Amino acid sequence: MDNSANIQNAKQIIKEADAILITAGAGMGVDSGLPDFRGNEGFWRAYPPLKDKGIGFTTMANPEWFESDPTFAWAFYGHRLNLYRQTTPHRGFQLLLDLVKQKNSNYFVFTSNVDGQFQKAGFDAKKIVEVHGSIHHLQCTKNCQQYIWSAATLQIDVDMDSFRSNIVPSCVHCGATARPNILMFGDWKWESHRTDAQESNFASWLKDVELKKEKLAIIEIGAGTVVPTVRMLGEQISGSYLNATLIRVNPRDYMDADIAIMMPGLEGIEQILF
Repeated sequence: MDNSANIQNAKQIIKEADAILITAGAGMGVDSGLPDFRGNEGFWRAYPPLKDKGIGFTTMANPEWFESDPTFAWAFYGHRLNLYRQTTPHRGFQLLLDLVKQKNSNYFVFTSNVDGQFQKAGFDAKKIVEVHGSIHHLQCTKNCQQYIWSAATLQIDVDMDSFRSNIVPSCVHCGATARPNILMFGDWKWESHRTDAQESNFASWLKDVELKKEKLAIIEIGAGTVVPTVRMLGEQISGSYLNATLIRVNPRDYMDADIAIMMPGLEGIEQILF
């Protein structure tokens, strides 16, 4: 695969674009030091106590734990909340932010990540879709009032040896166990209205881009195939809208794009934007 030719093509598409859609999966955060949970081995490197229990990511990321063993559930999500709060977004975020500013802020971000790194990097919260929710927001495990509230004041300490949290947050209405407002596996009680509103804003923006016949560059970073939500969105838009081009930055799963950049996230961003 000739990355150099594809990089030049991507640069030209981005230069000519009137609007930018940034789509991102877990690979976007790896260069900031965040785990991507790619396969059980990668997950267990981040969470050794779970390897001893034989619990993989898809098993751990299940709302049932908040009912059956809440201090165990909050050890996992509390640790992740602390990790994301402590993490500084890598340089690629700033390069993308500089780009969209050059395009008169005619952009949107669509991400499956729940870490809030785009907001932390300075992107407008009104221009972001967090399709799987956000760890920085909470809801009731019973979803008693269809209510979502901020986790900003929540402080959780985690004993990594016992893999237990020091507290179990509770619902501000009914007192039941609270959980992150994240879409988990087998999750029938996820409260989606926050994400629904984000998706509505995104749909309005995309419709406006299409009506104006603007050239749209879709820059996808680190979106895998296991949960293909992000990949499918970019492919659908580039396949149905003549003025859209999908640039896929991915070291492994780079196929099925208009322009493929076979590189990790930060390196690929630097190559096409710097």
